This record gives sequence, C-alpha cells and structure tokens, in this order.
Amino acid sequence: MTDPLTVHVPLDQGRAYDILIGRGLIATAGARVAALGGKAAAIVTDETVAALYGLALRESLEAAGLRSGIVGVAPGEASKSYAGFAAVCDGLLAHRIERGDLVVALGGGVVGDLAGFAAASLRRGVRFVQVPTTLLAQVDSSVGGKTGINSPLGKNLIGAFHQPRLVLADTATLDTLSEREMRAGYAEVAKYGLIADAGFFDWCEANWAGIFSGGPERDEAVAICCRAKAGVVVRDEREDGERALLNLGHTFGHALERLTGYESARLVHGEGVAIGLALAFRFSARLGLCPGQDAGRVANHLALAGLPTTLQAVPGGCGDADQILDAMAQDKKVRDGALTFILARGIGQSFIAPGIDRAEVRAFLEDELRGSR
Repeated sequence: MTDPLTVHVPLDQGRAYDILIGRGLIATAGARVAALGGKAAAIVTDETVAALYGLALRESLEAAGLRSGIVGVAPGEASKSYAGFAAVCDGLLAHRIERGDLVVALGGGVVGDLAGFAAASLRRGVRFVQVPTTLLAQVDSSVGGKTGINSPLGKNLIGAFHQPRLVLADTATLDTLSEREMRAGYAEVAKYGLIADAGFFDWCEANWAGIFSGGPERDEAVAICCRAKAGVVVRDEREDGERALLNLGHTFGHALERLTGYESARLVHGEGVAIGLALAFRFSARLGLCPGQDAGRVANHLALAGLPTTLQAVPGGCGDADQILDAMAQDKKVRDGALTFILARGIGQSFIAPGIDRAEVRAFLEDELRGSR
C-alpha cells in the first residue's frame, strides 16, 4: 500500500489534526487511533456500512489494544433527528465510553454529523475520529468540525462545532458506493472549483470520469478539496465570515431537502446541492452579476456527471415559490430575518450576498418552476 496523502489542519490550542487520504486506511486505523490515547473506541455507523466495513474496523481497533463496540443507526437523513441523537448517546454510554476515550464515526455525512454531535455532548465532550465512506463526506462533511442534527423546521439547526482528532479517508470504500451516491458526492467536489478555484473546475471538467472510476484522480480530488476546506476552516472556524462561502448552493439545496421531508428516495443532499449550485449561478446571472455562459457551463457540467440542475427534477415536486422561500427562512445564514445567499461573479468568484430582496428571489423561483430560463 502506498503512503496516504496527508492534509494538515493547523488549528490552535492543541486541536490540530491530520486528514489521511488513500486506499486501505481502514486496515491500519487501529494503530493510528490508538496513538491518540484512550482505552476504548466505539464505532458509530449505519447498518449498510457496518455490514461492509464495521467488522474490519473493529478488528483493527481491538488488535491495537482498544476496547471497541458498534452503535448502529438506520441509513438515511432521517437518523439525524432528536431520537437518533438520543439513541447514539445512550449506545455510547452503554459501551462505557468515558471522557478519555474515543468515538469513531464510520460512514457518510449523516453518521459523521450525528456521531460528532453525540461526541460533543457526551460527558460534555469526548474526542472523535472521522472515517468517511462516501465521496461527499470525504471531501466536505468530515472536515471542519460541524456536527449536528435536523429539526422539522430545517436542516442542521441543532449542533455544535467539535473538531475531530483525525480523519481517515479510505478511498477504497468509494468502490462500493452506488452510482447515485458517487454523483451526489461529486456535487461537493465541483463546488470547491466554483467557490474560489476556477482552475480546479477546469480540472474537474477534464478529469471527473477518473474520480468516478477510481483512478488516481480520485485521491487527488479528495486531497484538493480537503486542502481548500482546511484553509477556510483555519481562517474562520465558526463561520463568522468566509466559511459561509462553503454553503454555495446550500440555501436552495437545504430548502429542497426540507420540502421533500429528507426522504432520500426523492432527494439526497448532494442532489439538492447540485440543483442549488445551478440555481445560484442562474440567479447570479439574472441579477447581472455573472455571465450567462458561466451559469450554462455549470449546469451543463453537473448534468454531464448525471446530476439534477432544475426544480422540475425533484421527484414529486418541491412546492411553490412561497413554500421554497418559507423553507429558506430557516437557513442558518439568515440575519434579522433577511436572506443571505452565496452568489457568484463567475466560476471561481463566489461571494456572500446579505439582504437579498425576497421579491427578487420569489420572481426567480416562479420562473424556474415554470421552466422559463
């Protein structure tokens, strides 16, 4: 096995950590986790991932001298709930996880967010390790310390900032992802080029197929995205400014997820983000901020990768313009009741746009719902 790629996250106050990226990292996880200290490491995972990698990870941890057990949750966004949070906390306590021990999140973004929030809360804070097994989690949600659950009123509205002590992105786990989940994760990959790196978006247009097929482009893309996110997190850990740019496409996307009841059969997070990215660029073009050809290029590339880019693509519909606006009103970036969007002056030129006029958004959504673009 070749040495993994390493991205360092140089946070202060002894909270710095490494992101390791490469194939086969689960087999060596035990020694790496044991080096962090502690006597026990409980694995939080969903039932699908547990069947694929749970035993291998547990055996690796126990071979390194760590007492281990598995706390299982149901797959899907519905587990990021009050009930799911309570079940994970009780499961960790049942495994006698103490303050000096570790929680290991094995799975996609749902598991990472849920396990991380449980770790932040258990005994007022225990350490945790991220072992992301989806493309979306490897390039985005496993890095940066955002943890939390959903409310019926909106996504990720209850949570805490709690940084992991280590991230092990075993890119071999992506071999078992469904094509749909790979596509969904790819929306977050493309996002990093759209935010502030036009050259990376160019690279994505030329190399996206290699990411899907598991070539060296896969590890490279994960490392580039993690490096970009790590830089933002170090500069703005608690999203007081620049970090909000990482939510490009998410104001629209989160609203669509809420309106579809977080039903993964209808819409998964990355699909909502893909639609949101296309909408953010079309809205920017409508406002005269962004060239229309850039908006078209974004939508065309996402569609080429098999992702949805329109409101009409949401199975079962997503309500009318007012319902979408109401769902947006619970977005975390809302300030004094005013909507804040991440918009763009072009590919790689995103910016924070506070106080966008509600009537402008409503008219845009009505046109999008009618298919008039």
